[in-house]
Amino acid sequence: MAELLDGVAVRAWVGGFALAFRAASAELDELDRQSGDGDFGSNLLRAIDRVEGELEDAPGAAPVEVFATLSKAFMHAGGTSGPLFGVWFREFARASAEAGGLDREGLARAVSGGLAAVVGLGHAQPGDKTMVDAIAPAADALARAATAPRELSADLSDAAAAARAGADATTDLIARRGRASYVGEVSRGVRDPGADAVAMFFEAGSRTLPHERPDQ
Repeated sequence: MAELLDGVAVRAWVGGFALAFRAASAELDELDRQSGDGDFGSNLLRAIDRVEGELEDAPGAAPVEVFATLSKAFMHAGGTSGPLFGVWFREFARASAEAGGLDREGLARAVSGGLAAVVGLGHAQPGDKTMVDAIAPAADALARAATAPRELSADLSDAAAAARAGADATTDLIARRGRASYVGEVSRGVRDPGADAVAMFFEAGSRTLPHERPDQ
């Protein structure tokens, strides 16, 4: 049977992301302050608080439940970014529900479906200096990896590297969507906090998931 991430592995991934986001929330606010409202990190920290609380009360949650909790928490965070992250994480829940966990095919489907959902809701495209600039290269990396026999952890590592490169590349872009687009040239030289958070999510998965897992 194909490698499948169970509830324990997915909880470790989401928990690692929550810890990383909490630690970086002030930096994310500062990035947002330079080209937006300055509340990106602190606003979405409410979603992180909710996720951690709900997962603590559900230690045996299945992968679909963990990702659904993540999605709902961000959907209720408010602001512009909350719903965008919410619809993105919703695709991870859907992919996990279909397979009973998260496998390689499900991961690729979740990221590509999430990209479509975010673009559909926010209308941003790659190069607009948004979270899309980290999601799109991750989706491309997973699509390229799909034809090779390998472990899911290797796919996730490639997605994390691609997302980080995409997030870093937003530094040189001028924002064309969102609040940052109002300041024009001032947004150049500032990394997009949404793209940064996406990269953090993939990096948390690559960091917390074991590199070798037996088939289940």
